[in-house]
Amino acid sequence: MVRLYAAPAGFLLAVTIAVLAVHYTVQRHAPVHAAKAARIVRLPEPRRRAPPIPIDAFVIVQHGDSFSAISSRTHVSVATLERLNPGVSPTALHVGQRIRVH
Repeated sequence: MVRLYAAPAGFLLAVTIAVLAVHYTVQRHAPVHAAKAARIVRLPEPRRRAPPIPIDAFVIVQHGDSFSAISSRTHVSVATLERLNPGVSPTALHVGQRIRVH
């Protein structure tokens, strides 16, 4: 009875050892994948500033705009905006109003 199971068990043991030996050899000689060899890190692209508005240009006031918001968007100082728009109250801007920036 023991002989009946010994032959298949021995065969399975030999096949398992052969498979493990081949697997070890293949893994040992396989080229290293690029992602494992060197970690590639992508840096974020630098932010680009909006181009300045052309000379003698106006901006249309949008909802929530203030002189400081217009200043940061157009790269024109608040003092310059106040000087260019003497009749405009910086605290009472209206949607659709034209503001001179240059």
